[in-house]
Amino acid sequence: MSEWDGKVALVTGGSRGIGRAIAEALSIRGARVTLTGRSKERAQQAASDLSTASRVPLEGIAMDVMVPDSVNRAVEELLKRAGRLDILVNNAGIARDNLLMRMKNEDWNEVISTNVGGLFYCSRAALRPMIRQRGGRIINMSSVVGLMGNAGQSNYAASKAAILGFTKALAREVASRQITVNAIAPGFINTNMTSELPEESRLALSESIPLRRIGQPEEVADAVVFLASENASYITGQVLQVNGGLYM
Repeated sequence: MSEWDGKVALVTGGSRGIGRAIAEALSIRGARVTLTGRSKERAQQAASDLSTASRVPLEGIAMDVMVPDSVNRAVEELLKRAGRLDILVNNAGIARDNLLMRMKNEDWNEVISTNVGGLFYCSRAALRPMIRQRGGRIINMSSVVGLMGNAGQSNYAASKAAILGFTKALAREVASRQITVNAIAPGFINTNMTSELPEESRLALSESIPLRRIGQPEEVADAVVFLASENASYITGQVLQVNGGLYM
């Protein structure tokens, strides 16, 4: 029997990019995975596509991480079906890049509300069943930008830095219940955002990374799998960097 048998995972923002790779990696190992997206149709389609590709059933549900009622409904729906929640991956996030002097109020507010507010709402909802179970894993997606900053991303960098403080505070808060809380800080990863860059920009980006390449979503997913596994049972309040050495 695998350690993943009977484990239930929730991956926010799991319909594409890094979140999709995480959902697939956990499901292939045997966890029962539910992925979320703002659009119910998109989430269900992603779950169906992954189920076909990996031959492991996944479920997709709608969730707007900025709306507490939406988060609570989604978690309650999952608990009705699965009866428990063992792993929460707070992956949902957005970017609204601009120089600070040109940044609109709504660009600041939406990034903070999604990336930090959503983290709070989802973690609070997931903790209720985890505390009852006296165990669980919460894994938060930060960014190398939250560690080193980046021009034109003051809102995004602020939100990703906030995730690090949140992770450490919550790790201390729930450790006595055998719940671990860790963060992952990816660097430049091959997603829709980076794939749309001109070839010259991608080359310059690669040359700025010590390993001389952009990372793959699966490499971030592997880090999530490790932190969600029994191999990481004595690790909490930590930040695992997956960035090819960009931040040293």
